[in-house]
Amino acid sequence: MSSRAILVLVVERDPVIAELERYFLEAQGFRVVFARDGIDALQMSRELLPDVIITEILVPRMDGLAVCSQVKRDPTTRHIRVVVFSILHAKDRALRAGADAFILKPLEEDRLLGTVRSLLDDTQDQRTGAV
Repeated sequence: MSSRAILVLVVERDPVIAELERYFLEAQGFRVVFARDGIDALQMSRELLPDVIITEILVPRMDGLAVCSQVKRDPTTRHIRVVVFSILHAKDRALRAGADAFILKPLEEDRLLGTVRSLLDDTQDQRTGAV
């Protein structure tokens, strides 16, 4: 990735989980912004073009699976890596919606950071043609 800080958009309804995600990600040098609901997440994804979106499924106004699907269908945002993070056992549904990864709650720092790094490494490999 470039020298700029990598931007992560988090869509999480639980404020305690959201703050933990912020803490874990910012401690690793990521910039973190939050959307309150799915509609805001979709708008922010188009305006900010984050590198990664981490969305819970059960968020207000538009669920995380619909956000993921719309992000992946839009030519402007389809390159954004999307992680669906949920208490629901919905990995198959998340992947059908276009998610690049699925993480089952509870929040675990190593799993969250490892997943984000892996997606970013894959993106870098695709840009440089590395295999």
